[in-house]
Amino acid sequence: MSVFYDILNGFFLVYSSLLFIIYIAIGILSSAELSFYMKRNKHFRFNTVKEHKILPSISIIAPAYNEEASIIENIRSLLSLEYPKLEVIVVNDGSTDNSLKKVIDYYNLVKVSYANTEILRTEQVRGIYTSTNVAYGNLIYVDKVNGGKADALNAGINISRSDLFLAIDVDSIVEHDAVLRMVKPFLEEQGNQKVIAAGGVVRVANSCEIEDGRIKTVNYPDNFWAKFQVLEYFRAFTLGRMAWSRINGLLIISGAFGLFDKQVALAVHGYDRTTVGEDFELVVRMRKYMHTVVKQKYKVAFIPDPLCWTEVPSKLKTLQNQRSRWTRGSIDTVLKHRKMFFNPKYGKLGLISFPYWVIFEWLAPIIEIVGITYFIIMAFLGNINYSIFLVLGIFVFSFSLFFSSFAVFYETYIFSRYKGYKFLYRVILIALSEIIIYHPLNIYFALLGNYKFFIKGDKKGWGQMTRTAFDKTEKK
Repeated sequence: MSVFYDILNGFFLVYSSLLFIIYIAIGILSSAELSFYMKRNKHFRFNTVKEHKILPSISIIAPAYNEEASIIENIRSLLSLEYPKLEVIVVNDGSTDNSLKKVIDYYNLVKVSYANTEILRTEQVRGIYTSTNVAYGNLIYVDKVNGGKADALNAGINISRSDLFLAIDVDSIVEHDAVLRMVKPFLEEQGNQKVIAAGGVVRVANSCEIEDGRIKTVNYPDNFWAKFQVLEYFRAFTLGRMAWSRINGLLIISGAFGLFDKQVALAVHGYDRTTVGEDFELVVRMRKYMHTVVKQKYKVAFIPDPLCWTEVPSKLKTLQNQRSRWTRGSIDTVLKHRKMFFNPKYGKLGLISFPYWVIFEWLAPIIEIVGITYFIIMAFLGNINYSIFLVLGIFVFSFSLFFSSFAVFYETYIFSRYKGYKFLYRVILIALSEIIIYHPLNIYFALLGNYKFFIKGDKKGWGQMTRTAFDKTEKK
């Protein structure tokens, strides 16, 4: 038994040490990349992007399902985005509410015969509408049989006639110059390195003041669960994805806001309709295609500016459904592309990015719960050195607080979207309580996702994802 204990102790020591080293590396890499980005763009006027000689056309594709409460404002917001070659494709994915009629009446839409090549397989398209009002000349409204988000995005890609497409949640609030910022990496392609996709920072819109589809005042959320997610998004985007972008190892672009090369997306047959992690899976498949088929240098870019604002779950049950879905989507993608795991054929993608996602993202909650169970058993048997345990506990708590504070510092120092010292006090207080409240819940949600995927066989269920329509301020 002592040999078994030694093996387990050694495993947990190595795993946790590697995790700390990775977090430190993420902090260093993200700092370097943020500094480089800010220096490079400090005096750059993004409006000048519109004057570029060869400007790619862009289609915004926004799936919509039962968005009657806010669909008019959502579309108005998308139509007002700054970019000269822009079409807005809203895909009504079999809504059962009155949103179709509402949009037709408000935007003076008429059903038209539109060339739909159906390169990607989708559920039946019942009608394609354009406006008789020239002010909405770049709006295309698609009505189709319900098939899910991936299916709706594929329908939009089929209809798109642009070089790039921007996949977006229709109820997101997008900064007016977001498209100009997102397209810049595609204009800066160097040598034979091709930019195949770009992602931007997503921020929490809960409690923000919103007028005419724009963020008027950024407020720290009043909702308890949303507060934790603000901090979580700081770490995930400002530090995590920024660091992976530095080494060109980014595997995921948020489904709420991502710009893609349409031809590459078509070459890999678009979004996978059999998974709930369609955003993650598409990026992995596009990267895999560039490695094995095209065999060309490529980049998945990331823009650190806050470009898109979304409403996050404010109820525990909704949060549970979301995180369980994320876990199931990740598992599905990992298993579908498992041949990439530690495969040198895929370069840093197979040797670094993919293994990290498997070992330190998917398996982390499982390993953590095994470690907690092991600790409880050892405590019951009286084999715990509590002095060492206390020192290690303080170290872990302090490191967690430092890492979160690091993310808050960058958000406050560089972007400064949240104002005042009151915000700092509140977010640090949340960081102090996160390890004993929010983190255990996320472990439970991840384990639940594993249970649903492997035991119940639920690979596609979304769960109830209710949202509150954006008003000027969030309803408390």
